[in-house]
Amino acid sequence: MPLSARALRERAERGEYAYQHGLWVRETLADTLRTAAEQTPERVLVVDGEHRIDCQRLYADATILAQAMLARAPAGSVVSFMLPNWHEAAVIYLAATLAGMVVNPILPSLRDRELQFIVSDVGARLVFVPASFRQQDYVGMMSRVVSRLPAPPHVVVLRGDAGPHTPYEAMLQRTAHAKQLPRLDPDAVRMVLYTSGTTGRAKGVLHSHNSIHALIRQLRDNWLIVPGDKFLIPSPIAHIGGSIYAFESPLLLGTTAVLMDRWNADEAVGRMVADHCTHMAGATPFLEQMLGAARRAGSRLPSLKVFICGGASVPPSLIREAAAYFERAVVSRVYGSSEVPVTTVGVMQREDVAHAAETDGRAGLASIKLTQHPAAPAGEGEICARGPQMLLGYLHPEDETESFDAEGYFRTGDLGRIDSGYLIVTGRAKDIIIRNGENISPKEVEDVLAQHPGIAEVAIVGLPDPRTGERACAVIVPRSPPGPDVGSLRNFLESQGVATFKAPEQVVIWQALPKNDAGKVLKHQIRATLV
Repeated sequence: MPLSARALRERAERGEYAYQHGLWVRETLADTLRTAAEQTPERVLVVDGEHRIDCQRLYADATILAQAMLARAPAGSVVSFMLPNWHEAAVIYLAATLAGMVVNPILPSLRDRELQFIVSDVGARLVFVPASFRQQDYVGMMSRVVSRLPAPPHVVVLRGDAGPHTPYEAMLQRTAHAKQLPRLDPDAVRMVLYTSGTTGRAKGVLHSHNSIHALIRQLRDNWLIVPGDKFLIPSPIAHIGGSIYAFESPLLLGTTAVLMDRWNADEAVGRMVADHCTHMAGATPFLEQMLGAARRAGSRLPSLKVFICGGASVPPSLIREAAAYFERAVVSRVYGSSEVPVTTVGVMQREDVAHAAETDGRAGLASIKLTQHPAAPAGEGEICARGPQMLLGYLHPEDETESFDAEGYFRTGDLGRIDSGYLIVTGRAKDIIIRNGENISPKEVEDVLAQHPGIAEVAIVGLPDPRTGERACAVIVPRSPPGPDVGSLRNFLESQGVATFKAPEQVVIWQALPKNDAGKVLKHQIRATLV
């Protein structure tokens, strides 16, 4: 059975409500693209430096690429792309949609180990990568990865020498033997996003055409979005946020996506001014650095209407400071996950800075409840959410065993409380570090570091950091003093094919790790000692 045919969790109950309220629809993004190409052919959807893609061109290129995809794999197959925020990604995303395939965005910061796992786990039939980016040789990496796979995918390379693989330009050549594009089921799986888990193995989150449609509808209704608005998008398109702002919103909401493939706060301010950007969403460091850059430029970004901040701990003082400086904008915290994106929609009233800064906002489409959890203090509980924008399930059904309660609510693993209808996230029961908006599984890194010849024991914890939200601290019991330092850990992880962003930036040497009677490391004691 192809992945796209996976059954929806609680299809009847969720579907009836969502269809009645127009949150789910019978059309898909493929239908919207065709209509846009006919009715507004010259409307610009994506801006990437000097490149501007309008509706007509996106439809034409995506149609040709969809035919090329179908010539290499059947409808329902998985198409992975490991790309920076480049305009070609929009073509690939829409081509896979037209071809009835499932898209699988992969962070370009990942390396051999993670890439091989994802491509193999999801069963990708095609993989799109850059020739190089940020001094990383993706052609070489893909060659190493596919050589180790029993059923290697077809690799397509963008912007450079493709080596033994297929150049992207070759996929855009028209063919005389075009296949008929399939009819699409709006409730079928159309995206797989991998998110770090406490098991140390990344989990594939499944979304349908309609779960994403409901999410986009929620943005329209709550984030002051009107046709003609422009989103600056420095957040990776391999995240649920980056992907919906870059690929879905331009067609469904009439916006324009202004892409950045490398974050530079001063450049971001320049682009926001030049392109009159109205919206941006990102983790704490994006807002903090953009505020500093705007002050240096002497600009209050008069076109900015909304800045959404989430993904890690957001200091209330930063929200207040940014809201005061960007005097025409709403700046608000929000809460969500790949599984239930934009669980809360923040606070969109400029005059209510207190709730925007001190809470994570009110629920949008999702229903939120708190349930008892042994790690939650009095008055708090584990945050559970359910709504039409939530995941269909995980790629591997066994990952769902502890993820949903009896009522179908997703158990986030985060702790919080509700005050007068506003959610306040207070901590995490799950052992995940969120640094610069990136999820890091400590267990994954610990499992690799356990092979380090100088380490007897290691525990990695997240500690508050004013710049990145959290920093990863490795508490190490060395085999012999003095023990490894930050640089040696980074070098070892890189040698094992682990992405650089997962390496700890702090090392503490202890003689022993605190443990309970069952031998479990007590990370809460470690955090309490180090904070």
